[in-house]
Amino acid sequence: MFLSYFDESGDDGYPVYSSELFVLTSVYLHYTKWKESHTAFHSFRQEFKERWGLPVKVEFHTNEFITDKDPYHGRYTPAERRSMLFEYCHFVLTLNVKIISVVIDKKRIQRPKYDVLKKALTYNIQRIENDLKLPEYDGRFLIIADEGRIKKMRETARAIQRINYITSQINGAPYRKEIERLIEDPLPKSSSESYFIQVADMVSFLVSLFTKKNLSNPMLPWGNRVKTVLSPGGEIELLDILKPRFNLRASPNPYGIVYYPK
Repeated sequence: MFLSYFDESGDDGYPVYSSELFVLTSVYLHYTKWKESHTAFHSFRQEFKERWGLPVKVEFHTNEFITDKDPYHGRYTPAERRSMLFEYCHFVLTLNVKIISVVIDKKRIQRPKYDVLKKALTYNIQRIENDLKLPEYDGRFLIIADEGRIKKMRETARAIQRINYITSQINGAPYRKEIERLIEDPLPKSSSESYFIQVADMVSFLVSLFTKKNLSNPMLPWGNRVKTVLSPGGEIELLDILKPRFNLRASPNPYGIVYYPK
């Protein structure tokens, strides 16, 4: 069995929203790798504390960290925050995990009603399912997510196990393909208590930066606080570090990023 951890960047509102993009990322690993990965992560955070003074129990929330908001405000220079972010990504590369990110670009939506979270979660689950059907895995999976959106995620996960339509890559026609490998309802866990949810948060934020400069048309601006830490191209450097952990089968995109609407 695989454990999949989900987190997001941006809000899932539509047609009223505060962010043009919604990014939902899953980080999943086989249950036999969980203990060693968690232990390695804890050791990394202890070393991180020794070098940078960031307490082990303080959540690494990437948006707030890069933009110098509480609880990190005033503790690190922009150069230090950049170094810490690169160090964090190099550590994630050592973990035996796979990562999928789904981007919903609200500027491309042409329907008056569009359920952003439902679409993003469905597309992500479909790709985990496809991956775990491969002979080398042949597994089932469980979803663990931050508590804020768990009710809606539960409703979506139940629905696509009963009826699920996907679009044929050959002729564009929809056909039924229910989700079969997901077990149980999505389970809640605070992001502050899960290293893997924090990784999903970080990747979601980096994918959002990448999408704004490389996929979105027209390009979307980065916030000024972000640009004090990363110049355009810095997000590509970080994604290149993480690339071996991305499920590149998820999409033809260089980082396997699933980008909708098409």
